[in-house]
Amino acid sequence: MVSSQSTRGEDGTSGEKIARLGKPHALSPTLQANSLLDCERIDHYDTLMCWRFSTWLAFSAVITGGLLAGDMRVARAAGGELVSIHTPSGTTIKAEIADTPLKRSVGLMYRDHLKKDHGMLFFFSEPQAWSFWMKNTKISLDLIWIDAKKRVTHIERSVPICTKTDESCPQYRPNGDDAMYVLEITGGTVDGYKIEKGTKLQFGQP
Repeated sequence: MVSSQSTRGEDGTSGEKIARLGKPHALSPTLQANSLLDCERIDHYDTLMCWRFSTWLAFSAVITGGLLAGDMRVARAAGGELVSIHTPSGTTIKAEIADTPLKRSVGLMYRDHLKKDHGMLFFFSEPQAWSFWMKNTKISLDLIWIDAKKRVTHIERSVPICTKTDESCPQYRPNGDDAMYVLEITGGTVDGYKIEKGTKLQFGQP
């Protein structure tokens, strides 16, 4: 289930907590035997209607199961459209694009590793002091908040994984500075790219 919460800092700036999706419950689209759908025991007209209803019900179950499992498919999907981020070190980071509520909620959940010079860039529709947490995230990350002019406003280095299964994982957010983008890269690599507060990064829009 997507859990999106609003937070408000001491300075009164609001921010949305980007909550990672939890693992979905298993759901089989296979219909179980049900006497209410025993279409062989009723007359011809009702039998036709019964089979039509059974077909619709089975189709609905398949669609529902697919939607509930969608977050895991997104989490496991490697690749997709990438944006190139040019850094002061001369290295180009290839970042996956998170520009929808689902992609932003899943983020880098369940990933065992990131390729070298790869990451994920979160795009938002408006600048805020966006909050992130590490629930269901298996690798340490550097979190980089970037304003609308593509200048770095805040960095959290080597953010540890959170092994808690409830909603008590720590939140990370900038100190009052609004961000239009947030970049996640492998923990401990931000300094190697010579990225620091005030750095202007170069990248395109999706």
